[in-house]
Amino acid sequence: MKEKACFGLVGNYMIERIIIIDSVDPVCFYGVNNANMQLIKNLYPKIRISARGAVIRVIGEEKETLDFEEKIKEMCSYAEEYNNLPEEVIIDIVKGEAPKELKRDNVIIYGMNGKPISGRTPNQQLLVETFAKNDLTFALGPAGTGKTYIAIALAVRALKNREVRKIILSRPAVEAGEKLGFLPGDMKDKIDPYLQPLYDALEDMIPAVKLKEYMESKVIQIAPLAFMRGRTLNDAIIVLDEAQNTTTHQIKMFLTRLGMNAKMIVTGDVTQIDLPKSTRSGLIQALTVLKDVPGIGKVEFGKKDIVRHHLVQRIVEAYEKHDAAEKADKNINEDITNPDIN
Repeated sequence: MKEKACFGLVGNYMIERIIIIDSVDPVCFYGVNNANMQLIKNLYPKIRISARGAVIRVIGEEKETLDFEEKIKEMCSYAEEYNNLPEEVIIDIVKGEAPKELKRDNVIIYGMNGKPISGRTPNQQLLVETFAKNDLTFALGPAGTGKTYIAIALAVRALKNREVRKIILSRPAVEAGEKLGFLPGDMKDKIDPYLQPLYDALEDMIPAVKLKEYMESKVIQIAPLAFMRGRTLNDAIIVLDEAQNTTTHQIKMFLTRLGMNAKMIVTGDVTQIDLPKSTRSGLIQALTVLKDVPGIGKVEFGKKDIVRHHLVQRIVEAYEKHDAAEKADKNINEDITNPDIN
């Protein structure tokens, strides 16, 4: 939050102050249909208050306007941390009472409407702990285990805490078993469909106005893997999603982008490789090549970590059984076709 106080005489003893609240989402702060702003006005009947965008103007006696400014600062701090500003919190702050603490165990950040985002399974929490201890972390496992979601939450937390200056999210632009052919539009229009899951996660955690600002100022960058070549990424959290679809050259190129005061999280599912059959997955090779390198952590998720619809876990289990049965049949047929010769 930025504060700017403008003092001017209006009548005999009136003062005007201008308060800039650009660190918070206006919709969150002012409330639906300006309900929060109306409540604030009701709680300060002696002063004139007007709000437009990120600017609040207040006219009144010096003592009252100074108290108002201090209370607005507290409300901004609360809204920035929790992405929410309930009426009861506004009332508590104006009364000079400390608002009720929302701190919960293992909360990474508070998403939209104050939704707590935390490690919901032991392995999700292990990812949080492993990320804290290592500059490069691999998160592996089936779909729906929250690998990418937790990784992006950790990146957003680091940005909010000013531990880094930017977030860089990347994915290889590989189609999942389809050939989409020509895609209309400019470069952004062509690559956005591949990156939509990353946008979805960010929209859960950052207010729309603030997210747009971050994207336009390049504080948050979302780009396909091919755009990473030649860059050195400093003061950043870098997340590579769907890494099983990288080639061996691509993942080596990506991992060597790591700069000063930067951390990487690489997520992937080695059972869902969409590369041509003749192409080896860079993720599988990297796990072998880097297994003994210090400073690198690895977390393996299983079907018990799936936090999507309950059917997703059953679907994963069914496919695992099917694949195991197919492999067993193939081995039996090979034994029959190629019997041992003693």
